[in-house]
Amino acid sequence: MNSIILLADIVQEPQLRYTSDTQTAIAEMRIEFSGLRPEDPPTKLKAVGWGNLAQEIQANYHEGDRVILEGRLTMNTIERPEGFKEKQAELTIQKIYSLDGGSISSSVTAAAPAVSAPSAPAAAAAPKRATKAPAAPALESQPELDDIPF
Repeated sequence: MNSIILLADIVQEPQLRYTSDTQTAIAEMRIEFSGLRPEDPPTKLKAVGWGNLAQEIQANYHEGDRVILEGRLTMNTIERPEGFKEKQAELTIQKIYSLDGGSISSSVTAAAPAVSAPSAPAAAAAPKRATKAPAAPALESQPELDDIPF
């Protein structure tokens, strides 16, 4: 499964646009995160949010904000004017968490589209949250052998 979580800074103000066919909102921004080693330069990456999340990103997140991004990573091939092809990584955002001070606030989105083409419509279904089932009552005749309560 392709899943990534990044702690990053927004280095370019989110830009909101709409697809030409279905008028689905798309927010694009550039993020920056530090390398694995202290001597590694920071890496910049394009991040994209779709649908309602795109509108929320554009309204609530700005250049200089520190965020935690959850999503999937794709590689796009770009035809350069110089005549060669270049591969660029892109993060499709599924959830975004704002780090303001010490608290974390979250924005949950609908599922992102299955294709990475900018004109693809976003899926309308919201992600299902797992809920913990209530614990079954312990049988009095059996001793509790496990330290883990579930």
